[in-house]
Amino acid sequence: MLRITDTRTGHLVEIPAAPRRLLRSCVHLPALGAGTDDGTGIGPLHLRVPLIGDVLARTAELNGLQVVTVLTTPELTPDRARALDRVMAVLGIHPPTVIGPHRPEAALGGPADVHVTAGDTDSGDLADGARIEVGRVDTTVPEQDTAAPGDSTAPADDTPAPAYAADPADDTPDPLAVRLLLLGRPYGTPVTVTGAALAGAGRTLRDWRRSVADWAQQPSRPVPADLLGQSHAALAEDLDVAAVLALLAEVAGRSDVPAGAKFETFAHLDRVLGLDLARDVGHQRPTGP
Repeated sequence: MLRITDTRTGHLVEIPAAPRRLLRSCVHLPALGAGTDDGTGIGPLHLRVPLIGDVLARTAELNGLQVVTVLTTPELTPDRARALDRVMAVLGIHPPTVIGPHRPEAALGGPADVHVTAGDTDSGDLADGARIEVGRVDTTVPEQDTAAPGDSTAPADDTPAPAYAADPADDTPDPLAVRLLLLGRPYGTPVTVTGAALAGAGRTLRDWRRSVADWAQQPSRPVPADLLGQSHAALAEDLDVAAVLALLAEVAGRSDVPAGAKFETFAHLDRVLGLDLARDVGHQRPTGP
């Protein structure tokens, strides 16, 4: 069972309502603004909204549901449409069906079970289904810098976050560090993107990938039942990805969990996280006597 908090009522609701096994999800891209650093009009909130839609779909599939996801957008120029496709690709967002500003029912095959929107979106046209409101994303300096999950060493830094992800050939930080940073807070909570926060997320990714590659050299072990239960419960109860990230940070340092079980735990949960945590498997030097 997958439940989310319907923003309009504040109550947890099951999506889709039992016994149906098909989730119809409509993600609403906010209006694109001028003046962003990369000139495309695509800002960090435009990444976070489809990212939460992606995590919702991945979580639903992990729970055995079929998922249809559509993305409504404002009218886009060809250049902006291509830029949006590139942004979603480098952030590991499974491509939804893009339907422009049109109503989604035809593409979904029926009314939406859930709408994923920016917090300031007009809800007048979203009569059907529950609503997930995604918190804003700032690139100004917070009073206390935002550290990545598992990283308590990121220093305070007033460096603006660099431009990111519009072109995978750009000399930018690992775009999946952006994904990790945006997933590190509950989806309705504002997130501030800074250079220090991105650097911390990048270090966490490198450490986790290195560890996963090392653990992969040891005999495989099943995911411990308690870890499987905790992580699935967190995801199924309002997409608590932050709790899953905190759980992985804890598991990485536990001596009582065999290396093979750590590998399987990280690989299994990466089906939802989408952080390419097994990327370095097979590329490290073998361990041994």
